[in-house]
Amino acid sequence: MQRPPIASELQLVLCHTCKKASSSDAVICSRCGATLHRRKPNSLVRTWSLLLTGLLFYLPANLLPVMRTDIVGNGRESTIMSGVLELWKGGAWDIAALIFIASVVVPCMKFLIMFLLLMSTQRRSQWRTLERARLYRVVERIGYWSMLDVLVVAVLAALVQFELLSNIEPRIGIVFFGLVVVFTMLASMSFDPRLMWDAEVEDV
Repeated sequence: MQRPPIASELQLVLCHTCKKASSSDAVICSRCGATLHRRKPNSLVRTWSLLLTGLLFYLPANLLPVMRTDIVGNGRESTIMSGVLELWKGGAWDIAALIFIASVVVPCMKFLIMFLLLMSTQRRSQWRTLERARLYRVVERIGYWSMLDVLVVAVLAALVQFELLSNIEPRIGIVFFGLVVVFTMLASMSFDPRLMWDAEVEDV
């Protein structure tokens, strides 16, 4: 079966900002004024840098406390995992499972998928290109759910204020976790999935 033509064969280039298709001779998008590129400039280098930065922040995000709870004068600082365990032991299994998935499973899955995509694309691999493209779409869709842990701490800090008897305050670990979410989202945004298909087109 004959493959459909690609944008370069049709003398077209896609704007990365507004997605308008323009002639490949154009330098500036006629709709939004952005500079046109056939592929995102330095996509792999930028994605590697952002992903590794997010990975560095992920270590203190899990090792440092994300919140401090004061109940009747008894203060306790909790990391992500210790908070999950406390919720589990307290019978809040659904909340514990939700935070564990959003704060541990999702970030680790994003790191693994992005490392796979980057390494295979950099090696010009033609291995399961369609499946890798689908994995990239999964990373894009689940990325925003990683902020759930940050939102949980913010909501608890706002709602659980029983005068002087109880108090919940965010700690430095939540800042690092927020940075992990931001940098992994930026990494997925800077990655150009069309680079995965270039190896197949060049091989034709």
